[in-house]
Amino acid sequence: MNAAVPKIRMGFVGGGEGAFIAKAHRQAAGLDGRFELVCGAFSRDAENNQNTGAALGLSASRCYSDWRQMIESERALPAGQRMELVVIVTPNHLHAPVASQALSAGFHVFSEKPAALNLAELLALKDVVSRSNRLYGLAHTYLGYPMVWQAREMVRSGVIGAVRKVIVEYPQGWLSQDVAAQGNKQAAWRDLPEQSGVGGCIGDIGTHAFSLAEFVADQPIQHLCAMLGVHIEGRQLDDDASMLFKMADGASGVLIASQVCAGEENPLKIRVYGDKGGLEWRQEEPASLVHRAFDQPLRILRSGVGQPWLCEAASQRMRLPAGHPEGYLEAMANLYGDFASAIRGEVTGHDAPGVPGINIGLRGMAFIETVIANHRGDSKWTELVCTP
Repeated sequence: MNAAVPKIRMGFVGGGEGAFIAKAHRQAAGLDGRFELVCGAFSRDAENNQNTGAALGLSASRCYSDWRQMIESERALPAGQRMELVVIVTPNHLHAPVASQALSAGFHVFSEKPAALNLAELLALKDVVSRSNRLYGLAHTYLGYPMVWQAREMVRSGVIGAVRKVIVEYPQGWLSQDVAAQGNKQAAWRDLPEQSGVGGCIGDIGTHAFSLAEFVADQPIQHLCAMLGVHIEGRQLDDDASMLFKMADGASGVLIASQVCAGEENPLKIRVYGDKGGLEWRQEEPASLVHRAFDQPLRILRSGVGQPWLCEAASQRMRLPAGHPEGYLEAMANLYGDFASAIRGEVTGHDAPGVPGINIGLRGMAFIETVIANHRGDSKWTELVCTP
C-alpha cells in the first residue's frame, strides 16, 4: 500500500473579511484535497485578521499581525510544521515584496497577478526567483480551463492551418459607474497607481486577454497600436482599452478590454482563424469549443472525462463527465493541482509545469508598459520587448 502523500501546508497573505479573490483561492486549493491552510496574515486590521483566522479554523497564534512576521515566525518552526507555500492575494503593490521575502526564506509562492507594480520591480523579483530554487506561480486562472488547452493543441497540430487572425475581448461592466465613491474597496485600490500600478483596466483584465491570445495562438505578440480611455471623471487609471497587434508568425489581431461596458459580466472570448478554419472559446460557456472548418459544417466540442476527441492536456484537467458544468474554481484548481504536483515532485528550479510563472509575468508587465507607451507616444506601432 502506498503511503499517503502529506498535504501541502500553505499560508495566506491578504484575504481578510470582505476580500474577494482569496475565498476563490481557498476553495480552489481545497478542491482536490492536496493543500492545508495552516496560517495567515489576512488583514492589517487586528480584529479582521483574528476573525478571519478563527472562521477558517486557525489558532490565534498562527494568525500573524503582518506578512513579515508570518514569514519569519513560520521559518523558525520545525520543518514538519511550518508552511511550505505562501499564497499572495493582496493589492498589487505587495505582490513583489511579499514574494521576494517568502522565496528568500525558502517558501514556494503562488501569487495573484500582476507579479509586480512595474517592469523594473519585476526584473528584480525574477532574479530572486532564479536564485531561490523555489517554485513561483501566477494566478492566470483562465489558462487553467481544459478547453483553452484543447484550443491550443488544435492550433499546434494544424487543425485550423496557419494562424492569420486573433480576436480577443474582455468587456466588463462593473466600473460603469463611480462605485469607488460609493464605498467599493475593490474599485478604490484599483484606481490608485501606488497600489495598482501604471495600468488600470489594461493591467487588471487586459493582461488576461493578452496571455490568452499568446497561449492559444502559440506565438508572441510583437507590435501593437493602442488607445486607452477614462470614462469616469476623476478616475486616475484607464478603464477602457482597444488595440491592434501583430504576432511573431505573421498573424494580425485585435484586443479589447473594458470595464465600462454596462451590463456585461465576464464574457472573456477568443477567436483564432487560420487558413483552414477557426476556433472560438468563451469563458462564460467554458465547456464548449467551437470549431469552424473551411469546407465542413460547424462543430462544437464539449468537455468531459473520457471524451475520445480531446487532447491529453485537456482531458487531464477535467473531473466530471460531459454535461456536468466545471467553471472558474475548477480552472483555478487545475493551477493549484499542477503546482502541488511540482512541489511534491521536488521539481528543481522555479517552474511548475502547466502553471504560468515569472516569465508570463514579465510578458504581462511588458505588455502593460508597451500599451501605455504607445498610447502616450506618436508612433503608430510600438515593439513589445520583454527582457529575458
